[in-house]
Amino acid sequence: MNEYFLDMHVHIGRSENNKPIKITAAKSLNFANIAKECVERKGINIVGIVDCGSPYVQEDIENFLETGEAYEIKEGGIIYKDSLCMILGSEIETCEKREDGRIGSAHNVCFFPFLKDIKAFTNEMSHHIKNITLSSQRSDLSAKELLEIVEKHNGFLMPAHCFTPHKSFYGNCTDSLRKIFKEDYEKIFCIELGLSSDTYLADEITELENKTFLTNSDAHSLPKIAREYNKIKMNGISYTELVKALKREEGRGIVANYGLDPKLGKYHRTFCEKCEQNVEGIAPVLTCPHCDSKNITVGVFDRIEVIKDKENSKSPAHRPEYIYQIPLQFIPGIGNKMQQKLIDHFETEMNILHKAGQDDIEAVVGEKMAKTIISAREGKLGIIEGGGGIYGKISCG
Repeated sequence: MNEYFLDMHVHIGRSENNKPIKITAAKSLNFANIAKECVERKGINIVGIVDCGSPYVQEDIENFLETGEAYEIKEGGIIYKDSLCMILGSEIETCEKREDGRIGSAHNVCFFPFLKDIKAFTNEMSHHIKNITLSSQRSDLSAKELLEIVEKHNGFLMPAHCFTPHKSFYGNCTDSLRKIFKEDYEKIFCIELGLSSDTYLADEITELENKTFLTNSDAHSLPKIAREYNKIKMNGISYTELVKALKREEGRGIVANYGLDPKLGKYHRTFCEKCEQNVEGIAPVLTCPHCDSKNITVGVFDRIEVIKDKENSKSPAHRPEYIYQIPLQFIPGIGNKMQQKLIDHFETEMNILHKAGQDDIEAVVGEKMAKTIISAREGKLGIIEGGGGIYGKISCG
């Protein structure tokens, strides 16, 4: 049994022939470039690419396989350079009827073992989505209906960024995932926390105690890959092993979640759209205390305070450690050139963030920067909270 690094939520911006896939993602994000970034810079071993439902991306995958640089394995997944397993996924938006009668929207990420499976899924989903070539499109399905289709094509479904105020289940659809999936609730064995929440917040909700938590990047550019990630214990890299680990079967499982401090997330606290600022105060803040406006974006921290059913966040025995991680890109003073200098020396960002000693880092970028990197690793840097779509910031002062 070995340990690997895992990021299960990476987008594709454009296809190889420049067709738009995820409109808000960088053009450089394509299937081949993601593979190279994970191996050559990030040190990620398993990556979930969530726009493989697009026929344009599927064509790119077929071309990539034909080059001989990558190959499908019988256990599921595509192997690149014998060190990366690429898991084929599709992010789908579902419609959920809320208790107040209004319709909420939520993102689901669906993963499949083989290219043929996701192609069959795409074919069926083309009857439920207006433009199947684009990512994260709204379907005419509920999540429960989507789950049935996913299982028919040998896949599994993971609720995405569960608590964010837009396009998530807890954020704008429900106070209970069990209400969404009903008798199929136990078929959901993992959820994605999202950048503005962490284990300690999510474990204030009893129904999530048996779910595996994943911390993923939701990367919209190559540098953002692995801004959040997981350490996972498996017997080799494959789709089959991944599913066993997410179900915590046969000694497999998540060993650690590495995530941003939720305060750095762009939806951590409530934001007043009228005052255009975060609203400070004891959670939950549901009305702006400055102008009495209810035109607010409710923060993740505030939303969890409303729906939680536990007074403490004591985690179940199976829950791994949640480690606050600040990626190089978030650390003040580290620009692109310095990042490249560090990676040239230490090979991958994982090595810099986890293995390199302060003296070794100092020899490359100097004493001051080395101390800042180590302080970030140890959680000693100050944070200005994010909200309303604006990321929090690191303060070195």
